[in-house]
Amino acid sequence: MTTKIFKSTFLTGMAALLACVALFFGVLYQYFEARLFTELKSEAAYAAQGLETAGEAYFNGLKIGERITWVAADGTVLYDNEADAATMENHADRQEIKAALENGSGQSARYSATFMEKTLYYALRLTDGTVLRVSCTQNTVGTLLLGMLSPLLWILVAVLILSAVLASRLARRITRPINQMELEDPKLDGDYPELTPLVQKLREQNFTIHRQMEELRRKREEFTAITENMSEGFILVDNKAAMLSYNSSALRILDSSPSEEGGSVLALNRSEEFRAVVSEALSGRHGEMLLQLGEGSYQIIANPVTADGQVTGAVLVILDVTEKEQRDALRREFTANVSHELKTPLTSISGFAELIRDGLVEKEKIGEFAGDIYDESRRLIALVEDIIKLSRLDEESFSPQKETVDLKALAAEVIARLQGTARARNVTVTLAGEGASVEGVRQILDEMVYNLVENAIKYNKDGGSVTVTVDVGDAGPRLAVADTGIGIPYQSQNRVFERFYRVDKSHSKEVGGTGLGLSIVKHGAIYHDARVSLQSEPDRGTTVTIDF
Repeated sequence: MTTKIFKSTFLTGMAALLACVALFFGVLYQYFEARLFTELKSEAAYAAQGLETAGEAYFNGLKIGERITWVAADGTVLYDNEADAATMENHADRQEIKAALENGSGQSARYSATFMEKTLYYALRLTDGTVLRVSCTQNTVGTLLLGMLSPLLWILVAVLILSAVLASRLARRITRPINQMELEDPKLDGDYPELTPLVQKLREQNFTIHRQMEELRRKREEFTAITENMSEGFILVDNKAAMLSYNSSALRILDSSPSEEGGSVLALNRSEEFRAVVSEALSGRHGEMLLQLGEGSYQIIANPVTADGQVTGAVLVILDVTEKEQRDALRREFTANVSHELKTPLTSISGFAELIRDGLVEKEKIGEFAGDIYDESRRLIALVEDIIKLSRLDEESFSPQKETVDLKALAAEVIARLQGTARARNVTVTLAGEGASVEGVRQILDEMVYNLVENAIKYNKDGGSVTVTVDVGDAGPRLAVADTGIGIPYQSQNRVFERFYRVDKSHSKEVGGTGLGLSIVKHGAIYHDARVSLQSEPDRGTTVTIDF
């Protein structure tokens, strides 16, 4: 900074000096030129008076310092005191001659680059129409400077030395309070009003930096709080796979201990798949993989971090997809079960129809075969309808209008629809409880109650009973369906809500059903944020309770 101030001050002084010298010479030169023109004008007037009085004889023996030229009206040179007039060219095109012929007088100045001189001309028109011109030479500015070169050089050297000394002292004086200033708490020692804006800027900058540091600290704390409260694992690495940041979830998922800052991320998991996905991200490409750790399934998503087109690191996110993988497995199992369940009645229908088509069935048994085809068709239709119900409950976009539903009135309607089935199996169905209402989808609630009551009738004993109770429990509305049927074995009670699960397949085929009834009940309860519980004893009956 001191050097810059010195240079600026020194160059400013030199520029000011040169400007003053140039201005001085310019003004002085213009002044002397004006004086010369005045003198030429006076001498031209004297010469013109002499020429008017004595004629051409005036020039005989004339001694004068300036050059005199007498020009005719057509530009022909009649006399010149320094050259032979007969050899001189016509002067009609000379600026001062033309002006004199037109206006009575005229003046001009012309440079000579060869001799570095300037010639001044003044012309005066005489009464007979001729023109008398007087001229003299004047040194140019360049000639004057050359003539004064030696003293100018001495003056320049002296000025250079003085400017250097003064500029150096001034630069040190300006920078001294700046160098002695404390940047953390800038203050001025002494009266330096010129530095007040600088001090104010430094204070504002310190305040801004302090505020930005606080903001960075706050954002870092927020970032740490967010990542530490994430159930997903998060790891940030540089382009050498060294860890820059991570959260505890990543260590928990990978079952690793805290690593020192800068440790390699590859030390957290040494599997080839993990190494490959990290390398993929550090090479500038998106990478994904599924990692099996114990009984859990985790998806590793790695993305490169770039700056100015260069890969500077990578971000790894570890997602727990165990539930998703289990759902996919259940979906595949469901698809296999659906295929099997659909194939069984279709095979029966196809077989019966083929026997009838080929005439292999006696006429008196065609009705029996047609009945079998009808029963299998009804079973197939019921299965498809139950699958459609489950699919609708699984769809996230399924959002029918909810309403207030009287559970006891709904249960009464369901019991009325199933009275025929109950009489056929010699089962008594009763409705009890003080009643309750819920906010829900009537169609789904109807299907839930219908499946519970239908199962209670189907799997009951001859002369048994079913009791549907609707009241308000400790947490809210409650619906319970209790039967005196065959009950459910203890080892199967935690699986009866699975799709297509049957405790006794032979008995299930005998009474009919698709194996999806209790699955529909479970999904309907989930849709209504309700809880389903089951109590059963073999040969003594089953009670299914839904708490809304």
